[in-house]
Amino acid sequence: MMPRFTKKLFTDLAIWMIGFGLLNGALFPFFAYGLGMEAKQVFTITFWAATITAGLAAGIINYTLAMLVVRPRLKILADHMRIVENTISDANFTGNWSNCSEEVCRVKADSDDEIGESSRAFNDLVKALFQAHKIETAVNVFSKTLSSQLELDVLSRQALDLFLQYTDAMAGAILIESAGELTIAAHHGISEPKKLANSDHVRQALRTHKCQRIAFPKDIKIEAILVDFNPQEIIVIPLEFKNTPLGIIVLAANKIFDQDVTRLLQLFRHSFGLALNNALAHSNLQRIAALDVLTGAYNRRFGLARLKEEFNRAIRSDTALGIIMMDIDHFKSINDTYGHLVGDRVLGQIAESTYRALREGDLMVRYGGEEFLIILPGASRANSLQLGERVRRLIAETTVKDGEQSIHFTASLGITAFPEDNVEGELELVKHADDALYTAKHQGRNQVVLVQ
Repeated sequence: MMPRFTKKLFTDLAIWMIGFGLLNGALFPFFAYGLGMEAKQVFTITFWAATITAGLAAGIINYTLAMLVVRPRLKILADHMRIVENTISDANFTGNWSNCSEEVCRVKADSDDEIGESSRAFNDLVKALFQAHKIETAVNVFSKTLSSQLELDVLSRQALDLFLQYTDAMAGAILIESAGELTIAAHHGISEPKKLANSDHVRQALRTHKCQRIAFPKDIKIEAILVDFNPQEIIVIPLEFKNTPLGIIVLAANKIFDQDVTRLLQLFRHSFGLALNNALAHSNLQRIAALDVLTGAYNRRFGLARLKEEFNRAIRSDTALGIIMMDIDHFKSINDTYGHLVGDRVLGQIAESTYRALREGDLMVRYGGEEFLIILPGASRANSLQLGERVRRLIAETTVKDGEQSIHFTASLGITAFPEDNVEGELELVKHADDALYTAKHQGRNQVVLVQ
């Protein structure tokens, strides 16, 4: 490295170039003499002055050329660096990156030397900086959007939308793990999403906690999974929180996912894992709060809320909705005779027998002490009557042991159904079923009465 004279590079360059030119001029007579020129011609004040002047002129010209050729490019590079630095400093406090886009801050790299390489390195740095900013923004948006959402269904839909948006995937699904089973929480562009739960790749990702990437040649057509396009790559990402598996994300694209996308997916995966764990915990708390501990049925508050939802759905979709009001016959005498602990066992056994009669999607609500409301989505009056009779029969066949004694019990049921019972609200439907229950008890109990 050449010694420095000042703190300015181009001043040092001027000193070296002019000094080297003067040195060449001072030494040139000796070279000329060595080449055969006569001493009286070269060792004269005039010749020496001429060669020194020529050396000085050459040094100045070289310095001027360096200033004209090199300095402007370095000045451009320095100016762009300053723009980037000011933009970053401002963005740290305001979040405003508009003063320097990737296109504005790029430097023209028009040479194959160190100056050109410096320009290309600077451009790569700007590109990496803006890529980092885009990733940071994406992660912040992703985390902020999901952290404020505790409803599992809404969270899954929003998360899938963001996954598709930031990865350019054309199809995807989110599956939630519960008791070893995978259920579809959200999907887009998948023709038969339920088949994903049985996929070997999905199961392997869930078991190993490692991403699975499946690439397909362009001429291979994938049947029965994706629609509208043939994927080039499918990526399966396990979701977990503190090494506990929570679910799976499946994304499919008509191109190979690039490295930046896969890195972004890892960041999203951790943020979504935390949000999903919070939503699942919230869902469990809601479920616990909604259930009657003794019978496993919905408590009255949550049960009536669900009834309202089902009634509104029946109106929108023009489908039937059956209602059963059920009361345990002479339950007070059971408590008085055998005590409340046995009474609780009777209620639990009645709930268990009733659940055996219900269909998937039917709901049971503990409406009062020994009174139950059963909600039957899609059930007509005839369907509800048939199911109610089955419930009555199963309860009548059930016994509870108390020592050597076998306790038998029965139930009375009142039934109605919308829209055959043309009511304006769900509470009116409950009242009609309750009226039918009163008729059943008045007529001798242990029977099913359909509202007239």
